Amino acid sequence: MASTSASSHSAPLTFDLPADLIDKLQASLRSDEGGPKSVSEAVRTAVSQFDFEAFEPERDQHRQISVRLPADVRATLNRVARRKRVSLGELVRAALEAMPQVKPAKKKAAAKKRR
Repeated sequence: MASTSASSHSAPLTFDLPADLIDKLQASLRSDEGGPKSVSEAVRTAVSQFDFEAFEPERDQHRQISVRLPADVRATLNRVARRKRVSLGELVRAALEAMPQVKPAKKKAAAKKRR
């Protein structure tokens, strides 16, 4: 069996992209100026030209929490998650973000006693 280098083998890489990046990829394929001929070629070009040393990822502060939910609520979340093809966490985050903002209670200033 002939040995080949690992770089000559390609394997699919699956990842999510927002719609605007998919549109940007598609637009680059339509270019008549010698642009990439496939999405794979466009991604290979982008990765090979990207300055990874200068890359600073944006990190949101996240904390993991645990909550207790009644069985019927959990079943509803599971059913909707399957139908919408999202995670339970994404559904809960969307529900929390849609929750009306509660204003903190104002502290009453201590009344000064008059003498």
